[in-house]
Amino acid sequence: MPSFEQHCAESVALCGKPYEEVHRWLDEFAFRPPYGLHHRRLRHHGAGIEEVRRRWGDEAATAARQHIISDLKMEGWTDEQPFPKDEQDYVRMGLF
Repeated sequence: MPSFEQHCAESVALCGKPYEEVHRWLDEFAFRPPYGLHHRRLRHHGAGIEEVRRRWGDEAATAARQHIISDLKMEGWTDEQPFPKDEQDYVRMGLF
């Protein structure tokens, strides 16, 4: 899993800002029971990106999408696969 610092560095390279608040929000449940690494099912999908867009704007949504893609690739997801739409889709795809 990319570290918080790595996610922020990706955001700086892509958007010019680290978007710390976005990365903290996406990973809010990362080390909380019962989720752990299964926290991604909660916000690492299209619906999560739209919530970031609502809260912080379009550029923050771009940073969120990159964060999610980086994490998904660590789980074996590829660009050829569909992007998960929501929590149910994420689980259905076996990404949890």
